[in-house]
Amino acid sequence: MSLSHNTYFDGTVQSLGFEDGNRFTAGVMLPGDYHFGTDAPERVTVVHGELVVRQPGQDTWDTHPAGSVFEVEGSSAFDLKVAGPTAYLCEYLPVS
Repeated sequence: MSLSHNTYFDGTVQSLGFEDGNRFTAGVMLPGDYHFGTDAPERVTVVHGELVVRQPGQDTWDTHPAGSVFEVEGSSAFDLKVAGPTAYLCEYLPVS
């Protein structure tokens, strides 16, 4: 097993992860607007700060403060608005 470090959007989003049969990443985001694609379904827990999320195919935005959880379907894309420094945990779910 090894750790992976990913950097996105000129360093304003970074994550550290591992895979041991399950895949997890813990990450941080600086303020900004972001668009992410997914391969597998994801469960995101907001640890600190707040994420404002537009789910695939939706026109509305949902606010997720620290302590909340949301899921994103696999093989899709979603948008985030981040107003302040935010930390998150992402669990990659099995494809059903």
